[in-house]
Amino acid sequence: MSLIDETHDSARKSWVESANGHPDFPIQNLPLGIFSPGNHAARPGVAIGDYILDLGGLAGPLPDAIGHALSGRTLNALMALPQADRIAMRRRLSELLSDETHRAIVEPLLYRAEECALHLPAAIGDYTDFYVGIHHATNVGALFRPDNPLLPNYKYVPIGYHGRASSVRPSGVPVTRPNGQRKGPNEAEPSFGPSRRLDYELELGIWVGQGNQLGQPIPIEEAERHIAGYCLLNDWSARDVQAWEYQPLGPFLAKNFHTTISPWVVTAEALAPFRTAQPVRAQGDPAPLPYLFDPDDQQTGAYALELEVQISSARMREQGLPPFTLSRGSSTAMYWTMAQIVTHHASNGCNLQPGDLIGTGTLSGEEPGAFGSLLEISRGGKEPVVLPTGETRTFVEDGDEVALRAVARADGYAQIGFGSCSAVLLPAP
Repeated sequence: MSLIDETHDSARKSWVESANGHPDFPIQNLPLGIFSPGNHAARPGVAIGDYILDLGGLAGPLPDAIGHALSGRTLNALMALPQADRIAMRRRLSELLSDETHRAIVEPLLYRAEECALHLPAAIGDYTDFYVGIHHATNVGALFRPDNPLLPNYKYVPIGYHGRASSVRPSGVPVTRPNGQRKGPNEAEPSFGPSRRLDYELELGIWVGQGNQLGQPIPIEEAERHIAGYCLLNDWSARDVQAWEYQPLGPFLAKNFHTTISPWVVTAEALAPFRTAQPVRAQGDPAPLPYLFDPDDQQTGAYALELEVQISSARMREQGLPPFTLSRGSSTAMYWTMAQIVTHHASNGCNLQPGDLIGTGTLSGEEPGAFGSLLEISRGGKEPVVLPTGETRTFVEDGDEVALRAVARADGYAQIGFGSCSAVLLPAP
């Protein structure tokens, strides 16, 4: 079923003037979030240009099923609704914001975004991080296993681990450098102290919509209907702590101290025009096992998103210099699709719930200019990056601000974006 309809028409304009030509939030996007206008309570809203529309106050003109899901301070109830209800809400919002006859009702419910606080969009019950960026997996594997960078299971099973939901924070919340055990290659014993190799990871986040009952897997052909939307995700990583602790059970304290996400949920419906074919696997790679294979998913299960990472040191900001671009890449660097991630997660009967968050893993391209972490860009700390001030970086330093961005572009459609996903690194306590 095609999700492309009149809401994606590039000719559609909004009477909210700032939305027309907005790089992230034109009327063709309409992402969902939780915001606080001034000192008022948090509530559901939708981004439109430079404004946020109060959805709770608009409940009357929306379909009944939608109105009942807008009374809380999270989007969990809205995410739990069937996809058909979300589509109906999107079409109604697009109509209300494009037709001048509705302006008198809607305009009083608009708040300037710069005057509002943004919060986590959902109460996150569980957070899982995958490892589906094959170029990142190859690059990192080559640093430790030059002759065998990918382990044998990588091309058969979507690899993931359970993260820490309690430390997920929205864009703008500072990150505190973590303390931990670390042991350098030339050190006889480990020591405890601030991480010396603090890194970012460029990822996408998947917001789970309708869940599944415990013990009931999600078939691959139904997986897309369980996805409410997407965000940007920075999986902050203490590489030295990680290298010491991850064997034999995998990531733990190196990953669970802070995860930054963009606060707007870009819906699966908004991204419909930007779907594309999953890249063909390299010759000799195994085909996905039957429970992970769906021809339609292979034809349209990937997304054409342009990704970017920028860094700004404290000195750069003091001197009024613009952020420095570390990399630009594409979301098509995923070895597994979003649907395959969701299906595999639930394949053993694990029950996903509305508002659960799933990370894709670091999305790196094949070339250095598209790498999604400093670990790769600096080749494990051996090749420093030179900033415009002359400062060098092998890993993130205190005072640095790291910002992720993503935009979706396709011929014949308006560009839409994900908004800000940034945080400043503070010193360890």
